[in-house]
Amino acid sequence: MSKKIIVVGGGLAGLSAAIRLRSDGHEVTVLEKNERAGGKLNIRSGLGYQFDTGPSILTMPWTLEKLFESAGRNLHNYLTVQRVEPQWRGLYEDGTVLDLVGDLPAMLDAIGELSPEDRERFLGYLDYCRKQYDLSMKSVYSRSLSGLPDLRHQHTLKELFAMDPLKTVSQLTEQHLLHPHLRQIFQFFTMYIGSSPYAAPAVLSQLVYVQMGLGIYFVKGGMYEIARAELKLLQELGVPVRTGAEVTRIIETGGRASGVRLSSGEELYADIVVCNMEAIPAHRSLLEEVSGNERQVAKLGKFEPSVSGHVLLLGVNRSYDKFKHHNFFFSRNPEREFHDMFVDRVPTVDPTVYVGISSKSDSSQAPDGCENWFVLTHVPPLQQGKSWEENRRAYRDLVLDKLERMGAEDLRSHIVYEEQFIPDDLQSLYGANGGSIYGVVTDRKLNGGFKIPSRSPLLEGLYFVGGSTHPGGGVPMVTLSGQLTADLIREDLSRSQAI
Repeated sequence: MSKKIIVVGGGLAGLSAAIRLRSDGHEVTVLEKNERAGGKLNIRSGLGYQFDTGPSILTMPWTLEKLFESAGRNLHNYLTVQRVEPQWRGLYEDGTVLDLVGDLPAMLDAIGELSPEDRERFLGYLDYCRKQYDLSMKSVYSRSLSGLPDLRHQHTLKELFAMDPLKTVSQLTEQHLLHPHLRQIFQFFTMYIGSSPYAAPAVLSQLVYVQMGLGIYFVKGGMYEIARAELKLLQELGVPVRTGAEVTRIIETGGRASGVRLSSGEELYADIVVCNMEAIPAHRSLLEEVSGNERQVAKLGKFEPSVSGHVLLLGVNRSYDKFKHHNFFFSRNPEREFHDMFVDRVPTVDPTVYVGISSKSDSSQAPDGCENWFVLTHVPPLQQGKSWEENRRAYRDLVLDKLERMGAEDLRSHIVYEEQFIPDDLQSLYGANGGSIYGVVTDRKLNGGFKIPSRSPLLEGLYFVGGSTHPGGGVPMVTLSGQLTADLIREDLSRSQAI
């Protein structure tokens, strides 16, 4: 039975949900407050330089392929996906350089040069990570989970124990690998979802296999081509995507979500509302007037925001041959770094800095002989009522000092274009809780590693998608979030019709 559905927010999760729901036969409208859909996946350009302002690495492209297949389309007719090698270049303060590559014999040789005793140990580690991925394919990536009871329904007791629920990513990495540089680079994979390896459950070790076993990818023309492809598909499906349409309230009628009110005062009505705004900010703003909302916000307190970021977009008028597409300039003391960010919630004095230079793989992203540097440094999310503004200049200098010290000679003198994004921008532009990049932090003790359930307990007919909901943050996860929530809506509608 066809329903009228409004999707609030045109991030990747909202677009994904809209595609799936329309493919299921529903009448769908997407409302986006900004001038461009895509959410944190967005673009900036100037002086011939083009930058992706959000995600810069694509893993698990099958999540996008599955989405397009659900609409009877082939993803690869809409965009060009290319594999990136080496996957990462890791740079350490002692001068060590370690490239992560998808070719296993070559990777083993590189590990053997750094730490002979870890060469064979790495095979067991990678196999453990693969098993965690296979277990997740049975549940995490196939259904919308609201907590442990849902997970139990998908697994045997033996499988649940195999997920090592009492251990963290850090403990498992240290169990398998000995050299501190190897531990540091592979533990850092949890930052794909903005979480600490010292708190994230061991099952997330699978992120190593997701990259090393399945590969990482870039989209020709820039990562924003993913959003363009989805918008093109929505247009073909006849789904309107209204930009400049800021939703200020979700309308309630008799305990159900029955529509939305825009900042213009316009009201739009629907049978179902799917909210791509992060769940906690949505409760504090869009659902502020709904009875029981304060109690629900209190219940969601265990779902703390993931890290935010201080971003520099740098147009550099030379090329640095010693760097690759993806570069990580690691901290000296990872345990201190993560403790600062996740426990004390303060800016760390020695952060790991990521530099993505997509012009290494796609020369159209920068003028000839030049490079586009996307520089991301993770920082704590904003506390309520606080601002990162006072750290803007000092943290920029700290990051540039580190890059110049670790091989980017005279970087400052070669910057001809610059923009910055700070947590305040992420919070105001995208409604991100504290400027969170990845939605909700994944913490074994705090929330069992689970996300906010997609089905709202506050209002019937209200669902959430995006990084704060199952299965989490990052391009593949939010893409799945939209699809799994559409599956959930289909199940709920079937159940209600059967009654």
